[in-house]
Amino acid sequence: MKTFDIQPVDRSLQTAIQAKIDHLNKPQHSLGRLEELAMQVCLIQQTLTPALTHPCHLLLGGDHGIEREGVSLSPREVTWQQMINFTHGGGGVNMFCRQHGFDLRIVDVGVDYDLSTVEGIIDRKIARGTKNFLYEPAMSEEEFEQAIATGCQLVDDCVAVGCQVLCIGEMGIANTSPSSIWMSIFGHLPLKDCIGAGSGLNDEGIRHKTEVLTEAMRRFEEQMPHPTTVDVIRYFGGFEMVTAIGAMMRAAEQHLVVLVDGFIMTACAVAAIQQCPAIQDYLIFMHCGDEAGHRQMLDIVHAKPLVSLGLRLGEGTGALCAYPIVDSAVRMINEMNNFDHAKITKYF
Repeated sequence: MKTFDIQPVDRSLQTAIQAKIDHLNKPQHSLGRLEELAMQVCLIQQTLTPALTHPCHLLLGGDHGIEREGVSLSPREVTWQQMINFTHGGGGVNMFCRQHGFDLRIVDVGVDYDLSTVEGIIDRKIARGTKNFLYEPAMSEEEFEQAIATGCQLVDDCVAVGCQVLCIGEMGIANTSPSSIWMSIFGHLPLKDCIGAGSGLNDEGIRHKTEVLTEAMRRFEEQMPHPTTVDVIRYFGGFEMVTAIGAMMRAAEQHLVVLVDGFIMTACAVAAIQQCPAIQDYLIFMHCGDEAGHRQMLDIVHAKPLVSLGLRLGEGTGALCAYPIVDSAVRMINEMNNFDHAKITKYF
């Protein structure tokens, strides 16, 4: 895997940042998580006056070979149909990007359909979907490296236009399956506790999904009794998921604020943290979704999500929806008056 130079945030400014927060004209600690968020963003950007300029949202699309095993209620063609729908502005992700001023970039990294001529879709296709990990690794080593490199380049393109805050979403039918397996392996949890309904499976569908994924893990463990983190990521992951990991790593390397969405993107974040623990300093976990196991997955990395609204749409919609909370934290530290300027007695 490409080597990243991701350092823990430099905390030498922490005392000065805390003093600024404590001197705002409010009772000490009265703005709770907003104060924690302001601290985190200041440390990421190494400044007492943080900014969230040119927010970008990467929407990554890819198909999964494991979908052929009937582990998803939605058929494979929904991936490309939704990708085209996004170009028309008709998705949940479009609405939230418009609402909060995000530069939406729709990227095909592995959809099983020719989208190369569709206006509004960035063509970075690695292959037309991954292989079926019930029988073989989802991607080759070369494809894995290409996905990581693609994520890096996408982030560099965002940075080139002044992006300081990055959100990532996904579109890929059956991508809860690799996410559940990553959760089980990286969190040392029973696989059955990591599997949910995805796009709406009933009890019988969940039972079948559990059987398929259990068998896939059994075969993987036979082939790779001592796997590395990269082995696990490559064997099960989708192109959109590995590209997201590359994007997260590069964004941290560039000191961007990274907004983490729901079950799928949390699985990608957990995988990235397994590879490079320092990356967690740059991640804000935006919400706890309604997919079974999401809260447990957040617990693996001791993450505190900002909201819990029962969401499980994906696309990055939960992170986008909660973005105003991060914006409020930055506005708090930049725009609130302090005790001296307001001529209010500081009573603590």
